Amino acid sequence: MTTGTPAHRLDRFGLGLAALGRPAYINLGRQDTLPADRTVAAMRAASWDVLDEAYAAGIRWVDAARSYGRAEEFLADWLADRGHRDVTVSSKWGYAYVGDWRMDAEVHEVKQHSLDRFVEQWTRTRRLLGDRVALYQVHSLTVDSPLFTDQPLLAELGQLTEQGVLVGFSTSGPRQADAVRRALAVEVGGRRLFSAVQSTWNVLEPSVGPALREAHQDGVRVLVKEALANGRLAVRPPRPVTEVAARHGVGPDAVALAAVLAQPWADTVLSGAASPAQLRANLVATRTSLTPDDLAELAELAQDAEAYWADRAALPWD
Repeated sequence: MTTGTPAHRLDRFGLGLAALGRPAYINLGRQDTLPADRTVAAMRAASWDVLDEAYAAGIRWVDAARSYGRAEEFLADWLADRGHRDVTVSSKWGYAYVGDWRMDAEVHEVKQHSLDRFVEQWTRTRRLLGDRVALYQVHSLTVDSPLFTDQPLLAELGQLTEQGVLVGFSTSGPRQADAVRRALAVEVGGRRLFSAVQSTWNVLEPSVGPALREAHQDGVRVLVKEALANGRLAVRPPRPVTEVAARHGVGPDAVALAAVLAQPWADTVLSGAASPAQLRANLVATRTSLTPDDLAELAELAQDAEAYWADRAALPWD
């Protein structure tokens, strides 16, 4: 199953709840793994099943967001019920979930980077998760976000760091690298504001890689999301992925995740698994060490960033 360098450490893995906190999402491979009747109770149970599997496997980082439906609520209830005190929680603000728990909602989330939105959402996050939140992130920060010139908002985020909560941001879109570099230049009170970044990096969309390497070298924690390209690399993998997977005797999802784990700047790699079985398959990546030839073959899959993000935007919510 493995060749080349030693296996990757499990402590670099985290669990993202984007696919578990709401009835509809864009991840492929999710539809047949979730309850057919996606009531709040059914989705809560599905979330807890994956959280239990993750904890038993040794995962101690869980990532949520205000826009992930009831993800923060499900996580808070699970933590209270299980009594786990060794789980690191990160969450995000900026998008509001407006899907009203409907599969057919015309709009599922609305983005707003403003002081009012931050205060409202931080209050709700704090009410649910209390002091469990170690990292609070601006959700999908882009290079043209009004946040960069909103001094009252930046000051409020600076106050959050004074309370012992790390402040970070996530990125999306074809200009992720520009957003990373601009955000990491922001200072409040003479100190860098952001101490963590969460970006999309996978073998189809690696354009942000150099900026993330720079961030890691500068002491910023780097989290990687969408390593499976919203399920595309698992459900309909291109031939190089399946060929590498066959050589190692693993699934295509393990290959895609192992490619991220092979990046020394990737501190935390998030799985978006929607079931315990998917998570177990994802975790095979920790025992899969890709060779330089494997990685070179996978690097040929890189797409134009604009085309990649256009394809992602066309994925259906179901």
